[in-house]
Amino acid sequence: MFPLQIPEGRFRTRTKDQKKYIFDPVRRKFVSLSPEEWVRQHLISYLTGPMKYPASLLSVEKELRHGDGTKRCDIVVYDRSGSPWMIVECKQWDQPLGEKVLQQTIRYHLALSVKYLLISNGRDTFCIGLDPVTGHRYLEALPDLE
Repeated sequence: MFPLQIPEGRFRTRTKDQKKYIFDPVRRKFVSLSPEEWVRQHLISYLTGPMKYPASLLSVEKELRHGDGTKRCDIVVYDRSGSPWMIVECKQWDQPLGEKVLQQTIRYHLALSVKYLLISNGRDTFCIGLDPVTGHRYLEALPDLE
């Protein structure tokens, strides 16, 4: 687990009909500002800011087909060759990051086969490196983009 250093002042918001919206720079539109969306936008800000992952290599609410159903991944980060590289699962502040969240993220991994899983509720953040030979390991910081 590690803290995220989110740059301040990077968010555009607006209110319409007493409902708050936040601008998503990846989807290039205003979206409803739910507690989970707040976490997602802070993670996007961290990934594209301090981590310098290009926004063009991020996909938000990526639809995945697995088995006989479809799911939506909060964020998929692609490597510089265009292959899925990291799955990011966002939960709202008060939701604990337990086994259920990890299993959900692993199901997404079964559909995409990535090198990293990132799970965050805005307070707690975990990044897991996956290796088919050595297994998995919890990282102390996010990896640089490959």
